[in-house]
Amino acid sequence: MAVDPPRASKASFPDGVGPLALGALGVVYGDIGTSPLYTIKTAIEWSGRDSGPPAALGMLSLIVWTLLIIVSLKYVAVIMRADNDGEGGILALMSLLGVQRGRRPVIIAMGMLGAALLFGDGAITPAISVLSALEGLEGPAPAITSYIAPLSIVVLIALFALQPLGTGRISRLFGPVMALWFLAIGATGLVAVIRHPAVLWALDPLVGLHYLAAHGLAGFLMLGAVFLCATGAEALYADMGHFGARPIRLAWYGLVFPALVLNYAGQTALLIDPATEHVANPFYALCPAALQVPLVVLATLATVIASQAIITGAYSMTRQAIQLGLLPRIRISQTSARSYGQIYVGFVNWSLMVLTITLTAAFRSSDKLAAAFGVAVSLTMLLTSGLMFVAMRDVWRWTLLSSMIVAGLFVCVDGAFVAANFVKFFEGGWIPIAVASALFFLMTCWSEGYLAMRAALERATYPIGEFVEKFRDRARVPGTAVYLAGRTDLVPVALLHNLTHNKVLHQRIVLLHVATLHRPRVRAKDRSVVVDLADGFHAFTAHYGFMEQPNVPHLLTQEGGDGALTFDLTDTSFFVGRTNVMPTGSSHWHRFKIHVFKVLYRNALPATEFFRIPAGRVVELGNQIEV
Repeated sequence: MAVDPPRASKASFPDGVGPLALGALGVVYGDIGTSPLYTIKTAIEWSGRDSGPPAALGMLSLIVWTLLIIVSLKYVAVIMRADNDGEGGILALMSLLGVQRGRRPVIIAMGMLGAALLFGDGAITPAISVLSALEGLEGPAPAITSYIAPLSIVVLIALFALQPLGTGRISRLFGPVMALWFLAIGATGLVAVIRHPAVLWALDPLVGLHYLAAHGLAGFLMLGAVFLCATGAEALYADMGHFGARPIRLAWYGLVFPALVLNYAGQTALLIDPATEHVANPFYALCPAALQVPLVVLATLATVIASQAIITGAYSMTRQAIQLGLLPRIRISQTSARSYGQIYVGFVNWSLMVLTITLTAAFRSSDKLAAAFGVAVSLTMLLTSGLMFVAMRDVWRWTLLSSMIVAGLFVCVDGAFVAANFVKFFEGGWIPIAVASALFFLMTCWSEGYLAMRAALERATYPIGEFVEKFRDRARVPGTAVYLAGRTDLVPVALLHNLTHNKVLHQRIVLLHVATLHRPRVRAKDRSVVVDLADGFHAFTAHYGFMEQPNVPHLLTQEGGDGALTFDLTDTSFFVGRTNVMPTGSSHWHRFKIHVFKVLYRNALPATEFFRIPAGRVVELGNQIEV
């Protein structure tokens, strides 16, 4: 019996909650941990440069309560309870809910849109993070201001160029570096708070509400900037399967949340001090002049780590989307033999690099890029809140009233942030919407086209039992023929074509169906099911989770269905169908979507390569169908 491949989970790190919490600092909290670099700076800009004491205290109050409601309550206390066999993230939640009471198109569409928005976020996060870190050089070296954007582009190019090498060796440093980062920003904030303890009045939520009520449109606009403090909260849920809920909660309450609150309070203390109220960049102003350059270096390392986590997350989400049938197959490389979660997806990497560098060159500052940042994240959070309402009802069996109260609170808060961010739609907010819309459209074309193609192929065949009976006495040729099949109860079209054109049947025929289940991983003992169909025919079903990558040769040679079948790859041929799709129907929109699917299907990674089947053992048989 083969064992499951190593997984990107708690087993990939040292045992114990403490080491796991340290690991979570480097993967989970990079994005939200670097938000103090630009949140208050952007809020001042969006509020019309009103940084007087009432505005500053109102700003801090809104930031603290945003962290409490969205991160501490919504994600850490509630949403992390909705795990799919230990895994989190919007696609895992969609997969969990999408199979409740049958296939649910609305749930699946919400998950697809949320995933598409997170891909857009994956391009913006590295740009805004690295820009905001290097902007700290403007204080000690004003002459370098015009070179901030080019320097950021150099850092970003280096980051993406190193991705094919994997991060196994240096990833162990991510946690300690981020721990140092949180200690540093917490300490600099604490010093300023001790000097101006009156800033703690902002912990009263009424201070923030009073600011919103008194400042009208300016307060509403600043709400969009305040939301930047919570960007990255989705990572707590998405990376739950890597570390577990307990270490993530320990890291949040034990270090991340206190450090963030102290730093935001420290920046606000500078704004209410008459001697420093007009500082251009309050984050770096907290630090003594002699230490600003080392802080810029630390900030750059922290933002690179945050960007690395976002990029790696995009790889993992791509694999999940492929396994769930939302995207065509593309080449995925394993960069570590020890950790299953360390993968590299070239197409995603270079696409993100082009988009990230384009955004950096176009906006050239974190303030201008912030408008594009909040839209994608706030919309994703709103979609997650909607899915959580379904989880409360269908998974946790909460009453309708309880579900409406809790989910309604989250929807109201998320909706307010979405509205505030959409005010900046034409100043950059349209970019993640455009990216997400394009990805959502491609996902829709692929999933609908693939289902239509499968249905057309099934109409062109008939039950396998009839086939076995019909050709029971047919002469056979030596060897084993494995036919990749969407279903094991129907004759694969490739088998019909092989018999029609080559007039032969192999001595042993195996219908191999690779099924992706709606759970992250499958235990080794549940991996395969073999059914003897009589007269040398066998149905072999291989089960994989949506976080796993199939390896068919390993499965056949090492497991062979618990000994029910044995395989010699040198005597085995794999037959696959290569389908040419022809759009039909009177609807121009349908025909256009099928044409898009046809392009995606033609350029998708062949099933044999995706399943790691040796190219020399593959026979392709073409056919044409109308969809």
